[in-house]
Amino acid sequence: MRVCAVSFLNTVPLVWGMERGPQAGVFDLSYSVPSVCADRLESGDVDIGIVPCAELDRLGLEFLPDVGIACRGPVRSILLISRVPVRQIRTLAVDVSSRTSVMLAHIVLAERYGVTPMTAVMPPDLNSMLDSADAALIIGDPALAISPDALPGVVLDLGAEWFALTGLPMVFAVWAGRPEHINESVRQTFLDSCRYGTSRIDEIASDPVVRRGFPPAVVREYLTRYIRFELGPEELRGLAAYRRYVAEFRAALVL
Repeated sequence: MRVCAVSFLNTVPLVWGMERGPQAGVFDLSYSVPSVCADRLESGDVDIGIVPCAELDRLGLEFLPDVGIACRGPVRSILLISRVPVRQIRTLAVDVSSRTSVMLAHIVLAERYGVTPMTAVMPPDLNSMLDSADAALIIGDPALAISPDALPGVVLDLGAEWFALTGLPMVFAVWAGRPEHINESVRQTFLDSCRYGTSRIDEIASDPVVRRGFPPAVVREYLTRYIRFELGPEELRGLAAYRRYVAEFRAALVL
C-alpha cells in the first residue's frame, strides 16, 4: 500500500515504526508537504496519506481515528505574526503547505477578531511576507525556527487561539484514504507505529538528521509538550467542530 507522510518534524513519531521499527517495510512510504499529500490522494497516486483536516470532507475521505497531529492549547509551530493590531489586519501572507492552518487562521481572525483579510500566497520567508502584507502565517519547521518572544508586533499561536475560541483540542492532520483502503489491520499498524515513535522521543531528538538542525531539547519539548499524537474523545470533538467551521467558511474562501 502506498502511503504519503509529511516532511515536517511533527510527523516523525507517527512514522518512526514504519521507518525503523516493527512496521518497517509494511508500506511503500514517501514524503510531501500536507497539501501535496492531499493532492496525491485525490489523484490516486497514493492510497493513504496524512491529510490536512480541511480537506477531509472535500475529498470524501475516511480517516483513522486513533492518531494524528493535534494540540491542546499552544502548538508552537503555527504562528500568525502581525505588524499591525490584529483587528486592523487587511492582508495576510500565507504558506499554503497546510490548508488546515490557512483555514484555521481565517476562522480565528473572523470569529475572535472580526476581520476577514485578503490572502496572498508566498514562500515562508517572514521578512518578505511582512513587507507585502499586514500579517504572515508561518507553519511547521519554519515556525519552529522563529523565536516568538524576539519578534516585534503581535504573535498569535493558532493552537492557543483555537482553544480559546472552542475550549477543544485542535487536530491539524490525520491519516486518511478511500474507504476500501481502511481496515482494522491498517488502523492497528498506524497506531503501533505511532506508539513505537512516541516511546522513543529521546532517540528521535538525538538523531542529527531527523532533528533538522534544531537542538535536541527543542525537539524533545516540541514533540512532548506541544504536539499530541494519539486522538481521544476530546480531540475528535475538536475535529468535528473544526469541520463544521470549514463547511461554513469554504464557500467564502478558495484555498
